[in-house]
Amino acid sequence: MAKQISELKLGILGGGQLGRMLIQQAINYNVTSLVLDPDPDAPCKHIANYFENGSITDFDTVYKFGKKADIITIEIEKVNIDALEQLEKEGKQVFPQSRVIRLIQDKGVQKQFFKENDIPTSPFQIVNTKDDMVNSHFHFPYILKLRKDGYDGKGVMKINSAADLDKAFNAPCIIEKLVDFEKEVAVIVARNSNGDMKTFPMVEMEFNPEANLVEFLISPSTFAESLQQKAENIAKNIASAMNITGILAVEMFICKDGELLVNEVAPRPHNSGHQTIEGNYVSQFEQHLRSIYNLPLGDTTSITNAIMINLLGEKGSEGVAKYENLEKILAIDGVFVHLYGKKYTKPFRKMGHVTIVDIDREKAIEKARYVQKTLKVIA
Repeated sequence: MAKQISELKLGILGGGQLGRMLIQQAINYNVTSLVLDPDPDAPCKHIANYFENGSITDFDTVYKFGKKADIITIEIEKVNIDALEQLEKEGKQVFPQSRVIRLIQDKGVQKQFFKENDIPTSPFQIVNTKDDMVNSHFHFPYILKLRKDGYDGKGVMKINSAADLDKAFNAPCIIEKLVDFEKEVAVIVARNSNGDMKTFPMVEMEFNPEANLVEFLISPSTFAESLQQKAENIAKNIASAMNITGILAVEMFICKDGELLVNEVAPRPHNSGHQTIEGNYVSQFEQHLRSIYNLPLGDTTSITNAIMINLLGEKGSEGVAKYENLEKILAIDGVFVHLYGKKYTKPFRKMGHVTIVDIDREKAIEKARYVQKTLKVIA
């Protein structure tokens, strides 16, 4: 007889807010959670059944930690893949699979994968040195991205002219054509080991121009149904081509001509799915659990309009976090606050998020704009 979900210990590499929200859902299934994180005060520390302070990029640390779990997952891609491969060889279940994480860790390999599998994406070129950038066939301006370790807006820069090459990354990168887009959108797809797939409805995103982080998200989208269906099909095609088990977030551009281009993907719960906790019948976190435990996937339908705002540390503010005007926004109907348990704030650090739900889309947006300008994370 197959083991029940509560009998299989879940190991999570990374103890940040994504792990925290995954554990909050796992508690509902009596799942025992084990967390490894380099921060001794990581957000998961006080809610995990077992917390280990250690490196998620060190082979021995990851390998020994993984031996304690039955199923291993990630909340960040920067992990030791060799250790995960060894654990898989020894019969541990690792989801997403180590080969998927390896593919996604390198943006050059990721873009090549899109090209080989006919996934629409912007033209690109792989470069290894600044000389390669000088000799590139791309016209200015273009986007330069580090192939490895870039996340949350880090490792990305716009190169406007040859003069900018002096400050360009001196490491393996990709050059991407600058896309003239109308909107950035995202679709999250879940796939279990049986190959069953479900997508969450497409969402629209607005980014903080300074930090290049998602700051404001609207769900569901009001773009044409045909375009939304096309975006969901692209996400499913990527998940199928990767043969992934788990959640996959697919960020896309809607171009001015109506075409869709895939920007990047993330094989884990994602910022573009936080609103699903209140806004959809199943959240991305529960869906990820269902996927990796090979359970039936939940109903992803939107219950109502949901706006998600990231709570970022205020510019110029660093120290013990205080949440200014929290009472004011809690007086508004349909406001749900999620704080991430981080003691210290610094500029643009993700400290929490707020979801605003309302059956009237415009009212939801209006409330969200008020929350956005009222609730501040300061030191």
